[in-house]
Amino acid sequence: MKKNKNSNLENFWMPFTANRIFKQNPRLLVKAEGMFYTSEDGRKILDGISGMWCCNAGHCHPHIVKAVQDQIAEMDYATAFNMAHPSVFKLANKISQLTPDSLNKIFFANSGSEAVDTALKIALAYHASNGESDRTKFISREKGYHGVNFGGTSVGGILNNRINFGPLFEKGNCLSSTWNLEEMAFSKGQPDWGDHLATELEEILLSNGPSNVAAVILEPIVGSGGVIVPPKGYLELIKEICTKYNVLLIFDEVITGFGRVGEAFASKRFGICPDIITMAKGLTNASVPMSAVAVDNSIYNQIVNNSKENIELFHGYTYSGHPVAAAAAIASLEVYEKEDLFNKSKEIEDKFEEAVHSLKGENTIVDIRNFGLMAAIHFSSDITSATDKANSIFQYCYENDVLVRFSGDYIVLSPALIAKEEHIDKIVHTIREGLRNL
Repeated sequence: MKKNKNSNLENFWMPFTANRIFKQNPRLLVKAEGMFYTSEDGRKILDGISGMWCCNAGHCHPHIVKAVQDQIAEMDYATAFNMAHPSVFKLANKISQLTPDSLNKIFFANSGSEAVDTALKIALAYHASNGESDRTKFISREKGYHGVNFGGTSVGGILNNRINFGPLFEKGNCLSSTWNLEEMAFSKGQPDWGDHLATELEEILLSNGPSNVAAVILEPIVGSGGVIVPPKGYLELIKEICTKYNVLLIFDEVITGFGRVGEAFASKRFGICPDIITMAKGLTNASVPMSAVAVDNSIYNQIVNNSKENIELFHGYTYSGHPVAAAAAIASLEVYEKEDLFNKSKEIEDKFEEAVHSLKGENTIVDIRNFGLMAAIHFSSDITSATDKANSIFQYCYENDVLVRFSGDYIVLSPALIAKEEHIDKIVHTIREGLRNL
């Protein structure tokens, strides 16, 4: 694509992007609707990643657009500190109807990163309120991604996200990744092998001293780290060990929430009830930034009812529960319900699985992993590195009107819940052609 001579690209420091390379040959999107973007040069680009795991109902859904337009015309902002507006209470109630069991207390933030840091602070506050202020360590997992704020970076398990930022805060080691190429390559859905890896949690707890650990934080399905699906029985054992040692379990469902796995949350799909859930992305269909933390009633009651201060939790954001974001979230949840998108996602996941696994045997692919409407296609390194191959496929797909995401040694797919069979076929066909042109 030719660089737009009218655009000054130098001032914007782009996130998670090779800035020097991008600005030599930028890819600019100017419009979106349904399953498609429009590029600056007028091409229709099939979105195979729903923005970035987040436009679950497709782009610019009319009901969500109208809700945002109406709200900003009526009231643009209201503080959440000692004041409120009605829609944020309505939204909290609607979310609590989707969360599992007793996770009915909802705290609002503005991004997945903020939601994670909020969850970590709530875990610390809970234990301090219980007289266990020594519980300050967190246990996470290799390849896990929990945002880029200070807390989330500290507990994250992706080396490149941590390496340039010093020691951050102390954590209680990482669980090993559950991905094992020899044992589970090309598994469809949950692998049969690997539940024993959860026993490592007990070893880590005992080595750190269980009374020093506040919480375990995991993505039920690792997203940005490569769509690593938990082995059968793994999450069940993690929950059992956490309960045994009175350690809170936090599920980071920023990616897996709101229909990505055919249910409102992966915790419901897997039948595991954590103590805290973080969410963002699909909460507002990505139309306005917003995130939330769902907290078990017992945690809320312990902190609020035992506080010696009038303000029970000294935490929050200027834009917590922002009225425009709340309007977008309420409208998004209405769309998910009215159009039955969680069930539609589950109905098409078999087609999606069959399509992505049809790439097995193609040039340099060593693994394909999938669950719900999320998948990773993993490349081998030889003369050319796997990362370069993934980047080449990303470039080929974009040049041929399909948007996929490359991250390290793999490309990731996460189409919107409204995807039809022809969309999936187009995405996979374009990847296949790109592989054959490597």
